[in-house]
Amino acid sequence: MTVVTEKNLTYRRYKDGDTQWDDWTDKIFSADHSHKCPTYVHRTPPCQGSCPSGHEIRGWLAIARGMDKPADAETPWQQYAFERMSQANPFPSVMGRVCPAPCESGCNRNEVDEFVGINAVEHYVGDWAIENKIGYAKPEAETGKKVAIIGGGPAGLAAAYQLRKKGHGVTIFDEHPELGGMMRFGIPGYRTPREMLDSEIGRIIDMGVDVKLGTRIGTDIPMEDIDRDFDAVFWAIGAQTGRPLPVDGADAPNCITGVAFLDAYNQGKLQHVTGRIIVVGGGDTSIDVASVARRLGKISTMNDADRPEMVVLGHTAHDVAATAIREGASVTLTSLFPIEEMTAAEREREDAVSEGVDLRGGIMPLEVLLDDEGRARAMKMCECDMDGMKPVVREGTEFEIECDLIVSAIGQSGNLEGLSSLDNGRGFVDTDKNYQVVGTKNHFAGGDIIRPHLLTTAIGHASIAAEGIDMFLAGQELAERRPKVDVHHFNLLSELHQRHLDPEDYSHVPLRGTADEKFAIHNYEDRSDKQIIPHDQLFLGHFGFEDRVHREEIQIKADDVLGNFKERINALSEDQAQAEGNRCMSCGMCFECDNCIIYCPQDAVFRVKKDQVAVGRYVDTDYGKCIGCHICMDVCPTGYIQMGLGE
Repeated sequence: MTVVTEKNLTYRRYKDGDTQWDDWTDKIFSADHSHKCPTYVHRTPPCQGSCPSGHEIRGWLAIARGMDKPADAETPWQQYAFERMSQANPFPSVMGRVCPAPCESGCNRNEVDEFVGINAVEHYVGDWAIENKIGYAKPEAETGKKVAIIGGGPAGLAAAYQLRKKGHGVTIFDEHPELGGMMRFGIPGYRTPREMLDSEIGRIIDMGVDVKLGTRIGTDIPMEDIDRDFDAVFWAIGAQTGRPLPVDGADAPNCITGVAFLDAYNQGKLQHVTGRIIVVGGGDTSIDVASVARRLGKISTMNDADRPEMVVLGHTAHDVAATAIREGASVTLTSLFPIEEMTAAEREREDAVSEGVDLRGGIMPLEVLLDDEGRARAMKMCECDMDGMKPVVREGTEFEIECDLIVSAIGQSGNLEGLSSLDNGRGFVDTDKNYQVVGTKNHFAGGDIIRPHLLTTAIGHASIAAEGIDMFLAGQELAERRPKVDVHHFNLLSELHQRHLDPEDYSHVPLRGTADEKFAIHNYEDRSDKQIIPHDQLFLGHFGFEDRVHREEIQIKADDVLGNFKERINALSEDQAQAEGNRCMSCGMCFECDNCIIYCPQDAVFRVKKDQVAVGRYVDTDYGKCIGCHICMDVCPTGYIQMGLGE
């Protein structure tokens, strides 16, 4: 039997001791594929491929590093970067602070040292845009079509932004007293500073969006009226109903949901908690509940009307808490998964522990134990192992945790009261790939009401739905299938256009070859909507170790957390943002390193003329000199060069 041993990968293409070239014919011709000449192939980097909002991340990092400069020399690079990133996401300041950044987890730079701090650069640019009062232009022309957006959270606001850019009239209906949805009522203000959130919402409203607050569709306004008065509808009502614990005793009055807890706190109603709190979850919501509870603290004496659950349920308000003496509350957060596998971001977990939250992983609730008054006095729990998403009890490990309040943060669903025609039977709305509501033509939906996930996911839904709404309003058939990589991509033609380098008109005369013609983009192939470039197609040996530029994070200790609602993360400076942007490896796109020019033995690869340079068009190939040796491909750090057919 042959034993196969796994080889340890290195950053180099060749091993120590290699002194002989391979037979080039194997590289030049293989079956019916020719590897004769370099072709410049654009693919999507993994950061963009993993971003739920579809950011063109590589594009605005190229701006931060100075590789891509504004066509207008008077435009600050920060404004140019803001314009690029806001094509997909109109909330860079907020998302730069709170997004758990799956883009960073997928970053190919992790194979060299550490991921690029994408969130940190976004945070800096977003704050700069607010400080410099950068707004959005109103549409040049109005279509006369009207769209109703139901819900003013991230999905609804992002849809309003995208639809106004296309010239459609937009009215947002929201039952809350303010816009923002989960950004305002689900995340505490020390994570999403309200002045930043208000600014980013305000620039969308200033595009000409009508707003009707304190209005619930389905109860205050019949759904039929919306259908009569608007040409299309986008449902972005979120998932505002928390899931109770699926155990006996969970209907006790002091068992509440995390969604309700945070909503009451963020509306200013909840100002203290009881002494011993158990939060069950493991995601970002549970971390926010636990951290808020530690900050609020408990009061020494409490009437029944002042209990937190009474406030959350809307029966009273904590007016007394402002003057009462407060002490630190005991907060325990439990998760089915081990701590390192919790879905909450690692940074948030670490901060919670530092702030005095007792974090316990690998345990599951069995029963809520009640006192003589029917209130929860303790949670009976046990250790567990996970079989996929199903917890398996470890027999004989049962124990109790005493408590005064239990908060369930294990999931949520939508509130579809008065909207039964939309309900799929599970408290959500079913849509197709275009986010068109199943069984309708003019109704679309996005955000948590179709699948609870990240804020950026809701923003991504809105962007795609806005495309579908625009096509519907124009009388066009919606595409049955979306691109495999469904994000905002770099467009070479757009880049050439802003540099006044548009290809010439095609004369439609028979020609052999296009190498010397001006009507075609020669030896370029765009695979960005189909392929994400992995790290093993890069030349990682080009990149040296560079420390990531970290944002300053204010660490709050357990003794200092009570009443501390200050922001914890400070933005990078301009120099730091540019330095961090410079760590981007520009995966799948030329970053003008000159390796292919330097190492070409035939001088077949050359720079294009300075007045013809644009992002993605920095080098070209003289096919008359190229011998198909593929050295240019081997030394291309970004994987932009592939060997393909050429004459």
